[in-house]
Amino acid sequence: MFRSIRALFAQPSSNPTDASEDLCATKSALAAALPEHGQLNIPVATSNCDNLIGHSTIEHGRYLARQDRWTELSDEMRAADQDRAAVSDGMPIADLLAFGARSDVVLAAEHALSDGKAISDYDLLGGISELEGELSDNPGDPMIAAVVALAHIDLAWAWRGNATDTALPPLHRSRCAAHFDRAAAILPKCKADAPDSPLIAAAGCALLAGQRKSNARVADEYERLITLDPRNQRHMRAMGSHLLPRWFGSYAELELQALRNAVRTQDVWGAGGYTWVQFDAIALDEEACAQVDVEYFLEGLRDIVGLRPDQQMINMLSAYCAITIQNGRGLNEKADNVRAQMRDTANWLIRDHLTELHPLIWAHAANGFNNSVRINSPERFAARGQRDALRAISDLFRDELRSGKDVTFTPSGLQFSKN
Repeated sequence: MFRSIRALFAQPSSNPTDASEDLCATKSALAAALPEHGQLNIPVATSNCDNLIGHSTIEHGRYLARQDRWTELSDEMRAADQDRAAVSDGMPIADLLAFGARSDVVLAAEHALSDGKAISDYDLLGGISELEGELSDNPGDPMIAAVVALAHIDLAWAWRGNATDTALPPLHRSRCAAHFDRAAAILPKCKADAPDSPLIAAAGCALLAGQRKSNARVADEYERLITLDPRNQRHMRAMGSHLLPRWFGSYAELELQALRNAVRTQDVWGAGGYTWVQFDAIALDEEACAQVDVEYFLEGLRDIVGLRPDQQMINMLSAYCAITIQNGRGLNEKADNVRAQMRDTANWLIRDHLTELHPLIWAHAANGFNNSVRINSPERFAARGQRDALRAISDLFRDELRSGKDVTFTPSGLQFSKN
């Protein structure tokens, strides 16, 4: 959940040649994506307000930390946390501020480690030592303590990297463990000082994923977090992923907790609580996809649409059903039956609810909504999402387009006309 914030740091390409190549590639791909006769017309959102808000919030948190205005940062984090303030995709404002405050330290360490160059302990430890100094100067402030704990969790993952357990160098293993242990030492007092804080509860769940203890009560920790912030679907999605056998759970427990979550959040999401818990899990795991109660999943999806019919949500659900869940087709017959029903649902979502295209959402869909993927050029990334979306949408309207009809998306619904 915390690592997904990094996508907001992607910077536009400054090379005008790249921009020109992007435009040409986009035009060429769109021409290939569209059928020969009819024309597909859909408004494209040129900017994502939430991305702008998220980026500016991160930068604000970074600015306050750089200016040593930690009291002001803490006050803003606490207010956002208490209000459960979030952008529309569920990313909490308090999380964005916290990431901004630790970003200089974390991103510098990640960059140094990814280069593979020999660097001194001071380069790696100097930044986190400064954050620890702020913790010492503000011993009763759970928001500042949470920033420091989250920085340690991020640094632990930076040392962990993508290497397998057997290939991880001893120094990396020990540093990873040390940062997780330090975060584990900080968080209990945070929880005691701010027991109703979703930010701190989410940090506790993030810590579980790093420690990988065999007796970890993951479902209990996430249940507490979801109870504190039931309107935020990100918590439910993270719980489902961590209940897969590859992490802490089993397919039976995943199903049980998804059903329990639907009951707990019935007044907020209808049956959608089941859908959110299964959402990422069945995209990651073929057997989970094969075993999901697809009828109940789709009932929950329809409840989500009824409760949150905004275009960002419609684009995400459409892209999920049309692209994300379709990855891995052919590996499991039962999972493929689920995928077929999801494709029918994409048809319903796009025909009945989509009015504009959000390219970045479709681009992330191809990566399973793994927003921690590094984006070197947002323009190219968005162009790829636009191409994927137009291919998927034009395929749904193949018959109409081949018959010579133009398909036009408008705020009031679809319009068909002969060209």
